[in-house]
Amino acid sequence: MSRHSFAPLVATFARHHSSRYALAALALVMTGWAATGGFADAARADGARAVPRSGPMAEPAPGIARAAASLALPSASATVAHSPSVSVAALRTAGTGVAPGVAPDQALARRLAPVVAATPASLSVAVLDPADGRAARYGVQAGTTYDTASIVKVDILAALLLKAQDQHRGLTAQEKTSAASMIRISDNASADALWRVIGQAPGLDAANRRLGLTGTTGGGGGHWGLTQTTATDQLALLSAVFGTDSPLDQASRAYLRGLMGGIAAGQDWGVSAAGPVTGLKNGWLQRTATGRWDVNSIGLVRVDGHDRLVAVLSRGSVSMADGVQLVEKAAKAAVQALDGTA
Repeated sequence: MSRHSFAPLVATFARHHSSRYALAALALVMTGWAATGGFADAARADGARAVPRSGPMAEPAPGIARAAASLALPSASATVAHSPSVSVAALRTAGTGVAPGVAPDQALARRLAPVVAATPASLSVAVLDPADGRAARYGVQAGTTYDTASIVKVDILAALLLKAQDQHRGLTAQEKTSAASMIRISDNASADALWRVIGQAPGLDAANRRLGLTGTTGGGGGHWGLTQTTATDQLALLSAVFGTDSPLDQASRAYLRGLMGGIAAGQDWGVSAAGPVTGLKNGWLQRTATGRWDVNSIGLVRVDGHDRLVAVLSRGSVSMADGVQLVEKAAKAAVQALDGTA
């Protein structure tokens, strides 16, 4: 997957503090599988069938441990309180019926209408331009959450990095190895290990309060993949990783971005269909009760020189392939709607 300099993103996020950006954001508020991304442990919790391991993805890809060790260790940092960026906060209340602010939502709904009509799955989508705060969302309803499946691995690592910052230390060699496998090849055993290190669901929930995730709850009984979340919260998480106004210090953000920018081949689908991707994480899970699939994707893409944070959550697809197609169509629609090409 393509990668680009982080400097333009820093510059655009810096503009969040300009009066012009603040006015624009205020206006928006007012107008308002084993190692391949499923998760066997959580699947057992709800009776889901675990997808069998197969091919090279069954074990960490060659060089994963070496790559992890080569990444810079996050430096120690004091605990930092954090609220979602003004743009993410605006997204939580956008689309309240006033014409100017609802236009992107309407454009997205129009683009998604034929996609939704052709699937039995439920879909929730959110997209944000971090430079100017423009946002669009679809299927984001109060009280409605989705299983994270393996996208929660980004959240787990963010919680681990916050814990290390609080303890004024870098990650251990074993933590780095687990982190790299967990993100790059979506290794579940590595996620299990780091889930325990952060304190499981209570530890994740505590970290999320600092990261600005208000609608996400850690999975019970040690089953991290059954964490419940919203598309808006996933944008808050992406903002904490790719922005500058974050409780994660610069080294921690760079470390997480580096891993998300090196997703293994075969797992680089999803929001990357909308444009060249800088950071990505996908998750998928088959539920036994229905036989249907949860398929999710989050990341940062760059389209025509502009960064877009995109989160697509879905449940109820007949097959994983159908779920992937749905997520990719939704990601494309979200970016196009935000760019005014409805």
